[in-house]
Amino acid sequence: MNQIFLGKGDQPVYLLTKYGNRHGLVAGATGTGKTVSLMTLAEGFSREGVPVFMADVKGDVAGLAMTGTGDQRIQQRVAQIGLQGYAPDANPVIFWDLYGKAGHPVRTTVSEMGPNLIGRILELNDVQVGTLEVAFKLADDQGLLLLDLDDLRALLTFVADNRKDISGKYGLVSTTSIAAIQRSLLSLEREGGGGLFGEPALDLADLMRTDLSGRGIINILAADKLILKPRLFSSFLLWLLSELFESLPEVGDLDRPKLVFFFDEAHLLFGDAPVSLREKVEQVVRIIRSKGVGVYFCSQFPDDVPDDILGQLSNRVQHALRAYTPRDQKAVRTAAETFVPNPKIDVAKVISTLAVGEALVSTLQEKGVPMPVERTLMAPPRSRIGSITADERTAVRSRSPVGSKYDTAVNRESAYEILVQRKSPAAAQPPASASQSAPPISRDIPAPSKPAEAPSSAVNDFIWGTKRRQGVIETMAKQAARTVASGAGRQFLRGVLGGLLGGSSRR
Repeated sequence: MNQIFLGKGDQPVYLLTKYGNRHGLVAGATGTGKTVSLMTLAEGFSREGVPVFMADVKGDVAGLAMTGTGDQRIQQRVAQIGLQGYAPDANPVIFWDLYGKAGHPVRTTVSEMGPNLIGRILELNDVQVGTLEVAFKLADDQGLLLLDLDDLRALLTFVADNRKDISGKYGLVSTTSIAAIQRSLLSLEREGGGGLFGEPALDLADLMRTDLSGRGIINILAADKLILKPRLFSSFLLWLLSELFESLPEVGDLDRPKLVFFFDEAHLLFGDAPVSLREKVEQVVRIIRSKGVGVYFCSQFPDDVPDDILGQLSNRVQHALRAYTPRDQKAVRTAAETFVPNPKIDVAKVISTLAVGEALVSTLQEKGVPMPVERTLMAPPRSRIGSITADERTAVRSRSPVGSKYDTAVNRESAYEILVQRKSPAAAQPPASASQSAPPISRDIPAPSKPAEAPSSAVNDFIWGTKRRQGVIETMAKQAARTVASGAGRQFLRGVLGGLLGGSSRR
């Protein structure tokens, strides 16, 4: 079929899958049917064999995993738009959760996230981010693995204890900045955000699966609690987008995308973003199309997305906007100006009178030509519209093909253990058991402090690596599968995207 039926206006409205990687926008006021349209799109891509990743901010997107009811209201809409062969059906779904409760834990390592994205999550200033960069550079030079927050905390303590020698080689660091970073780390961990960092780290191949019937798996990130930490939420999605950009090869134009990425609550990404961040996101959105990834932003107002990025979003679904305030009126004008005109429709007037489940739609048609905007009755999804119960979620999770891979945390030797052992070999503790099913448990062993004897010699030995050549090689070999092997690519990528505040990043 190679097309997704979106609904019907004067004529049937389709999104051609070969243009699914040309990105899109779903916008509209609360309660106008925006979430249902997202579900219809996700379900349509899945049925065409395209994996999907999306966040579930309110808990109702999870209904994609359950068979719809096909109630009278749904059947009436199906008949009204002439949808043939409609039958309630469930979709293949994998649930994910940064907190490891409503889905499989999603983890990355501190090294992979990089200092700038971590700085954004922790809401650090430029000076504090610079201190993080010094710490990351030191870890890189010494082959210290930064896997979880314990590793980062131990490294920062070492930097504070030996700041004079380290400042002379890497740049000035202050105890004030390190203390501020440590406090932010404590706050993040107390709120459960520490579970994002650790192993096993997310393998992007697990987001790009199909089931045995060839349908794309819909990956749903539980975000009802995560949305309360907007910087953590947006930074995680931005990191995920950057990993896709780095890891996937150039493929050109395909008959369907390799993955469709829905970026919900887009205003959280751009609301307080500096110009440098917007420019970098624009670069990635423009380039990632050639890697077979479609990015669909979702927000209440179309002008939540900067103009330079908005101009790259070729597939548009615009639900009603209520022009009650000057802000609303400006959004209506923005929406009207971004559609291909249709002489039958006065977009500026129609957009405020659309009923729930109606939208103004424009998609790319043959030869990549955008269709004139069409007032469309949107098609309903075949799955359940609404939330699911805890028992239903547990049942779906129990059938997941990746549960055995991610549900048990792994805690291997990394910077924390090495620095503790360096202080006192007798004080080193074996790695924590990998039997827990959520994020790694923090190891409450005091971080290393400056040695009492011959501090200058000990520090120099560490910095210059004269006594740890063998240990560095061994440690780096352990990380080769993820950190070292991808280091060059990660360094390039974060030069493009990870330098959120205009700085450079490490591995």
